[in-house]
Amino acid sequence: MKSKIAKKVIAASLATVMTVGLAACGNEPAQTGGSDTAEPGSVEQSTPDASTPEESTPEESSSEEEEVSPYTVLTDENGNVYDLGGMEIILRDWWTGDPSDPTNDYEEARDEYREWIQETYNFTFKQQAISDWGSAPEDFVNYASTGGEENYIFIVREAAATTAAMNSGLMYDLSTLDCLDFSEAKWLGEGGVHKLMSKGDSIYCMYAGDTEPRTGVYFNKRLLEEAGIDPNKPYELQEAGEWTWDAFVDLCAQVQRDTDNDGVIDVYAMTQNDSVVANNAVYSNGGNYVGKDSSGYTYELESDATVEALNWAVDTMTQYKLPYPQDANWDYYVQAFLNGEAVFCAEDAYKAGGDFSTMEDDFGFVCFPKGPKANDYTNIFSNNPVCIPACYDAEKAWNLAFAYNLWTDPIPGYEDYEAWRATYNANFRDSESVDYTIARMMKNGRVTFHGLIANLDLGNDLTYSLLDGTSVSEHIEKIRDTWQAYIDETNAN
Repeated sequence: MKSKIAKKVIAASLATVMTVGLAACGNEPAQTGGSDTAEPGSVEQSTPDASTPEESTPEESSSEEEEVSPYTVLTDENGNVYDLGGMEIILRDWWTGDPSDPTNDYEEARDEYREWIQETYNFTFKQQAISDWGSAPEDFVNYASTGGEENYIFIVREAAATTAAMNSGLMYDLSTLDCLDFSEAKWLGEGGVHKLMSKGDSIYCMYAGDTEPRTGVYFNKRLLEEAGIDPNKPYELQEAGEWTWDAFVDLCAQVQRDTDNDGVIDVYAMTQNDSVVANNAVYSNGGNYVGKDSSGYTYELESDATVEALNWAVDTMTQYKLPYPQDANWDYYVQAFLNGEAVFCAEDAYKAGGDFSTMEDDFGFVCFPKGPKANDYTNIFSNNPVCIPACYDAEKAWNLAFAYNLWTDPIPGYEDYEAWRATYNANFRDSESVDYTIARMMKNGRVTFHGLIANLDLGNDLTYSLLDGTSVSEHIEKIRDTWQAYIDETNAN
């Protein structure tokens, strides 16, 4: 059990803490990048006067030692503890309800740490639902265009309106704030929102914390066994680095069967949303629909990796997809997988605790198989952008970024704690799903850019009709010029 940090110790130790200062901007705009995460400082402890054993008394030798704070106090270049002046900061979203009581040691430590940073640096911080999902980008634009006295940090979402806000100068350039160091692991590297929402050397949005594991492949263990396949075979292939498109197709060929020899297939290999398979085939082969370079967004629909992936997806689904009954709903695949009508289903990890939670058969979960142009399995990170309105002055923007950075820092003593594990351990039927797949997806990932292009509708433009009998090349020919125009227009704004 991790002991609680006594507030009295914190208050008493501030005067004696040996702080590690930052080259901070204080009330002026920062010009260079840096980090507000100092190396662990040391805390002076009051010690009794030296005495010989003969002079010690039982009472003195058994006195309780003072508990030392594990927190490091950050100071400016003059040695002064940062003071945010009592700011009331609200991180705006569309889902946060009332806070709940901590349920474990980690959550207790998190709450204590967050209470400490608010007391130490003189601010209050809370996350609150103000917008809704649909209005979040527009709400940000309206506020950033007119200004206000509030101390808002906005959570928006990946959308064309968010790109327009960035291009219109409504978002503060976070790269100018030296309290943020985007090389830290918590910003998720190449999968980070700061990579998604950037322009040249400028960074306009951020996200810190655990990402969401997205699309993998669920498999029915009973049906694998009935086909004479070890139900752990997908895991073995994945761990060996051999879970490839070819390996997946090989298993599809083995499990799709006419079990009663009446000429009708009784168990199909696949059932899924066709767009999910097509998109993840592209990503798993290192492809993109839209890319990004120093000049802006780029058209990638006809790249070798993307075309190869789309053709593979169409060929594989055409051969192994469970046909829908007439007049079935678009999401019939969910019930089909629950019923054991197909062995594999490409879907997001959250389904394990949702639609698939009532499934009678046991299921496993692996990454989407990798294509021939990929070196590893991947997860598409899709985290909501966090931004600061550009209508705020440099001091206010720095203070807001400083507070958000502290709020999202690893909790002292729990730096390696994986808070996400509890949920997924409860949702999945086996430990391999979490240990071999979810854990990998939390680390291996990147971002995509097509969602930031105004008017580009991936489903209606392409993936919803991929299996209509038209070739991939014909689909591309129909939308080539239109997509290029969309991208050019976005780059011009």
